[in-house]
Amino acid sequence: MKKYVIGADVGGTTVKLGFFTSEGELLDKWEIPTDTAPGGNILKDISDSCREKMQSMKLAVEDFAGIGIGVPGPVLQDGSVDTCVNLGWGRKQVRKEMEEILGIPAAVGNDANMAALGEAWKGSAGGYKDVVMVTLGTGVGGGIIINGKMVSGAHGYGGEIGHMVVNSHETVKCNCGKSGCLEQYCSATGIVNETKKALERCDSWTTLKGCRPLTSKYIFDAAKAGDTFSKTQVDVFCKRLAKALSHISAVVDPEVFVIGGGVSKAGEIITENVSKHFDEFSFGAQKNTRFVLASLGNDAGIYGCAKAVLE
Repeated sequence: MKKYVIGADVGGTTVKLGFFTSEGELLDKWEIPTDTAPGGNILKDISDSCREKMQSMKLAVEDFAGIGIGVPGPVLQDGSVDTCVNLGWGRKQVRKEMEEILGIPAAVGNDANMAALGEAWKGSAGGYKDVVMVTLGTGVGGGIIINGKMVSGAHGYGGEIGHMVVNSHETVKCNCGKSGCLEQYCSATGIVNETKKALERCDSWTTLKGCRPLTSKYIFDAAKAGDTFSKTQVDVFCKRLAKALSHISAVVDPEVFVIGGGVSKAGEIITENVSKHFDEFSFGAQKNTRFVLASLGNDAGIYGCAKAVLE
C-alpha cells in the first residue's frame, strides 16, 4: 500500500478535500468551489487542486494509492451515477473519468454513506463494524455500514433513511415526490413545520410564541431551558425518529446509531430521548444498541472517502 490517499467530499457549493496517510492521519485539508455552471468540470477541478497541493507538499501522484469521492446522489456499483441534481449531472461515469483525469484508482460513493464510513473509521463509532449513521439537517440522510462495508444497494439507494414513509395519512408531498417521509418530520425543516402546526393549537404560554423566525435550534434550546411546550415537541420529534430507527434495527441490527448533521448540535437531548423511545419499539438484544453523536463534523465525508480507497 502506498503511503497516501485522497478524500474528496463533493457538495453543491464546495468540494472538501483532504490528504491522508494510510493509517488515517489527516495531513492537510482544504476546500474549492463546486463549479456547477454549464461547461464546468468538477472532476478536473478536483484533480488540478490535488496536483497543486501535491506540488506544495513535494509529493507526486505516484505516492498516492487512490482517491475516494463522495457525491450527493445514488452511486451504482460501477462507480457511476444516474443523476446528481445538485451538481447538474445526469448519467456520469464518475470513477472512470476521475481515474483517467488524475491517473490513480478512484472509489465513489454516496456522500452520506461516506460520512458513515468515516465515523466508523475515525469518529464516534470507531471500533464498531455494524453502524448506521443518520444525518439530521435540512433533510434527513443516512449511511449503513455492515461488517465494515458500505451498503449501497443494487440501485445506489442504500441508506436513504429520510425517505422511509412513517405517516401514510400525510397529504403534503416530500421533495422526493412521496408523502409522509421521515424527512418531513425529523429534519430541521420538519420539526419547525410540525411545531408551527402545534403552536396554532396551543392555548398555553410558551417562549416559542412570537419567535420570528422560528428555528430548530430555538426549539431545542427552549426545551433544554424547561419550556414545557418545547419539551413536548422535542419528545414527539425523538419518538418519531426512534420508531423509524427501530425498523432499521430490525433489518440490519447495528451495534450503534450515529446521529449527525446540523440538528445534532442540540446534543444529548436527542440521543437520550431517542434511546428512551427506541426501547419502546425494539425487542430482545436490540435494546443494547448504542446512540452516539457524530464527532468528525464536516470532515466525516473526507475521512470516509479516504477509507473507501483503503477498502
